[in-house]
Amino acid sequence: MSPVLVISRNPQVVGLVQQAWGPDGYAIAPEQFPDSVQSLLAHLQGAPLPAVAVLDPAEQVMSALSLAVDLDRNFSIASVLVTDRVAEVSLDAMRAGVRDIVTPTAPAEEMKKALERAATHSGPRVTQQQASSVPGAATQRGKVVTVASPKGGVGKTTVSTNLAVGLAQRLPQSTVLVDLDIHFGDVASALNVTSEFTLPDMAHGAAAQDALALKSYLYLHQTGLYVVPGSESPAAADAVTSKDVVNLLDTLATQFKYVVVDTAPGLSEHTLAVLDQTDILVLVTSLDVPGVRGLRKELDTLRDIGLMLESRSVVLNFMHPSRGISVGDVEASIGRKVDFQIPQSNSVPISVNQGIPLLQNGSRDPVAKQLRALVDSVDNADKADAKGRRFLDFGLRKEVAQ
Repeated sequence: MSPVLVISRNPQVVGLVQQAWGPDGYAIAPEQFPDSVQSLLAHLQGAPLPAVAVLDPAEQVMSALSLAVDLDRNFSIASVLVTDRVAEVSLDAMRAGVRDIVTPTAPAEEMKKALERAATHSGPRVTQQQASSVPGAATQRGKVVTVASPKGGVGKTTVSTNLAVGLAQRLPQSTVLVDLDIHFGDVASALNVTSEFTLPDMAHGAAAQDALALKSYLYLHQTGLYVVPGSESPAAADAVTSKDVVNLLDTLATQFKYVVVDTAPGLSEHTLAVLDQTDILVLVTSLDVPGVRGLRKELDTLRDIGLMLESRSVVLNFMHPSRGISVGDVEASIGRKVDFQIPQSNSVPISVNQGIPLLQNGSRDPVAKQLRALVDSVDNADKADAKGRRFLDFGLRKEVAQ
């Protein structure tokens, strides 16, 4: 059986786990509940990290949820939370990666089933040496991937949502999509999302700079993608400043492998603030003269102000021979090659109207093929950036040779 660690000062809970799971377990009873793996290591005294952790924090629930995030994201260790405040903490626990919640007085059979479910989600065993070899793993910065366009109506949000879904499918709960088309964002509609919280809620107050609090505001999509929906009101959006945007992205980047940002058309103050934080840039335009001219101007402007990233892609949308412009014409105009050519297809408006991205439903449409290639490009760019270094990041342990 998979080894189980019980973190509890309650002998009844320790006994419950032992009764449910047998001898394959060990317990610690710290006075201060650890809020990260690094703080947990001090209590383990050389023992390896477990496959499943039973967290019984009493009143220190926030510390337990913080530890659950660290265990899940960085080490693929599943958590079971023990609390009698089930209704109160269940949503936050789910968003922290907790696999199950059990009350302290639950029967042994219920605890056993919870542990069995959790064990099926745990990854390879991690030793203390492996865990401690990456100081600050929980706060390692993820990649900000910005999708931008010079004008509206070019399919930018379709590209953003499919890119984010594609990344999330490769590693569930590793990616967050942020709708930063401040006033008129359509991400929620494109994903068929109705969320209690939107961008202004997350950009202000305690959530803005507290990673754990912020995560409780995010919407978890059925694809494993987290979402920051755009504002429902232009008036509320006016309260979100470019500084708020920078703080929000900084906080999200400590918790996610990828932060995909769908920006407003053009180069607004908010978009420029995002571009200053961007690691990978995706520029989208349509196959028409206004779109291509706008893209050329945007490229020239970014070059002039020093925001031209080496890691960037140009996506040409709505490709069709009847448009009277060739890819060669576009490349001659913008002075660089087009990386992805997305054909015109009736499947796209159907997907948008249904709120189901093409990559969510496993479509084999030619549009989906190009979108998957874009996902490959972003994922490979991140792997290339990691070349020559070892890291534990969001549940994946990678060794990249020189």
